[in-house]
Amino acid sequence: MSDWQIAPLTANRVTELAACHIASWREAYGTLVPGHILDGFDLERSALTWERRRADCTHELPVALVGDHLIGFACGTNSSIPGRQAGRSASSEGELEALYVRSAWHGTGIADALIEAAAPGSPCTLWVFADYPRAHAFYRRHGFTDTGIRRTDPFTLLPEQLWRRDRG
Repeated sequence: MSDWQIAPLTANRVTELAACHIASWREAYGTLVPGHILDGFDLERSALTWERRRADCTHELPVALVGDHLIGFACGTNSSIPGRQAGRSASSEGELEALYVRSAWHGTGIADALIEAAAPGSPCTLWVFADYPRAHAFYRRHGFTDTGIRRTDPFTLLPEQLWRRDRG
């Protein structure tokens, strides 16, 4: 594998991040999420969503680069980030909203570096598909535990579990 680096998301990489997000979903959830949902992703719409998150400065958006190619990213929120959106939790607990690495780079340490860049050392939560044991094992290794809280994901209508990391 080539050398990789973690860097902040820049405007010129937003569409590349959106493409990585879509490809990662297809790789990770191809047997879990119905095909019509995976086929419904729209690159331009996704890029607009990610650009809003980047521009509003309320999200940590580190990306993983191999050479000039974006191969992973994370998205974290924290109440201490300047400009944080109104209506978010007032606690210091952040949320890891996304963590994706293209399958060819699984097991290389890139996801480890991304999780620390997006949620550095603070308590945080994340929603994980209930029927995705690979993710459960990964997050458990990173100090997350299942809180017992459940919901239905509004996008896929699949069950999710809330996981929490209490330590830094």
